[in-house]
Amino acid sequence: MQLVEFDFPFDSSLVALQPVTPRDRARLFVVDRRTGRSAHHHVADLPSLLDPGDLVVVNDTKVLAARVPGRKQPTGTPVEVLFVRDLGDDIWEVMVKGTFHVGQAIEFDRQARATVLKRNASGTTVKVESPIPVVQLLREIGRMPLPPYIKRKPSREDHDWYQTAFAAHEGAIAAPTAGLHFTPDLLSHLAARSIQVVPVTLHVGPGTFKPVVTENIEDHQMGAERFEVGRDVVDAIARTKQAGRRVVAIGTTVVRTLETVAKEHGSVVPSGGESRLFITPGFQFQTVDVLMTNFHLPKTTLLMLVSAFAGVELIRKAYEEAVRERYRFYSYGDAMLIL
Repeated sequence: MQLVEFDFPFDSSLVALQPVTPRDRARLFVVDRRTGRSAHHHVADLPSLLDPGDLVVVNDTKVLAARVPGRKQPTGTPVEVLFVRDLGDDIWEVMVKGTFHVGQAIEFDRQARATVLKRNASGTTVKVESPIPVVQLLREIGRMPLPPYIKRKPSREDHDWYQTAFAAHEGAIAAPTAGLHFTPDLLSHLAARSIQVVPVTLHVGPGTFKPVVTENIEDHQMGAERFEVGRDVVDAIARTKQAGRRVVAIGTTVVRTLETVAKEHGSVVPSGGESRLFITPGFQFQTVDVLMTNFHLPKTTLLMLVSAFAGVELIRKAYEEAVRERYRFYSYGDAMLIL
C-alpha cells in the first residue's frame, strides 16, 4: 500500500495539551467493525460497552523522565539528550541533535557526564559517568519526554499526567496513551462487571514513532522494542478464549505485544524479547478481538495498525467524523473503541 493512503486533513487546534480531569471523562468514539456504525460515549462507559468475562489487557511500562538538559563540551553549548535504552554497564542508546564525534563529552548536573561511543546513521550510544545510578539521575534532573506536537514545555504535572495507573516497570520513552484514561473508579466498575484486567509490558521506544518515509509502506522497517508476557496473562487469555469471550487490547502497544508472540509461537505463551512487528492492512490477527486506542498522527505505523484492525475505509470515515465532532487528538486526547 502507498503512504498517501494514510494521510488525512487535520485541524491542529484539536491537539490536546493536557488531559481531562478525571481521566475517564475523556470522550470515547465507538466503532463497530461488523456494522460500520459509530456512537459517542465517554471512557467511563467502557464497562457497559464490554461483556462480563471479557479480558482487558493493559501495558504496565513506566515512562522515564528521559529528556536531560546538558552542556556540550568543550563549548558549553546547551543540548538535550533523550535517554532511550539501557544497554548495560552504564552504556545507553540516546537521541541528541547536533554534531558530535566519538569521544566528545556532554556534562549534566549532579556531576554526571556522558561520553559519545558511537554516532552514525544507526544511532548514538554513550558511556555515562555519574555518582548516582543513571535511572536515579533521570528521576532527579530529567524531564518527561512529551511528544513534539505538544507545543509547550513539560510541567511538573506531566510527571503524573504522562504516566498510566498501571505504570510499574521503567523503560519507556513515551506513554502507552490509551492506558492514560483509566482511573480507580473505572477499574472498580470493570471488576464489578466481572471484567478482568491483566498487564503485559512493552517499553515504548523510537520504533513506535519512527516516521514512515517510504512511498510503499511495506518497505518501512520497525525498530525493536522490549516486551514481556507472563504466565498469568497467558492463562487469562486461554480462559477467555475458551469461554467465547473477547480479548480487549488497551492500546497499539498491547496489540503488537500479543500478536508478536502469537505470530512467533502460534499462540500466546510466556515470552520475552524484542518486537519488530509492523502491522499493516492484510495482517491476520490471532489474539486481539477489541481495541481501545487514542487518535493517531497521519502517515504513522500506529494509524496503519488501527487501519489493519478495523479497515482502511472505516477508519478514514471515523477520523473524518471525529474531526467534525471536535474530538481531542493524540497523547492527551480522547479515545476510540473498535468492536
